[in-house]
Amino acid sequence: MNIIKRVKAPTPKFFKILRSIGLALLAISGSVIAAPIVLPTAIIVTAGYMAVAGGVISAVSQMAVDDKNSNKPRDGD
Repeated sequence: MNIIKRVKAPTPKFFKILRSIGLALLAISGSVIAAPIVLPTAIIVTAGYMAVAGGVISAVSQMAVDDKNSNKPRDGD
């Protein structure tokens, strides 16, 4: 299964929820980083780590595939 087919394949429910959590982390950290007020350095650094974690969680969750048709032969494997 190539990367395009994997991304377009259906995602299991658990990973959809996990993807949403990752996107929420990205949104929150982006808001904190772009805040127009001066925040302590520790908060900015933590927001950066949250952004990286949210991006990784979202990307990995998107690659998970619901493989209910495991009896069918897969092309490319």
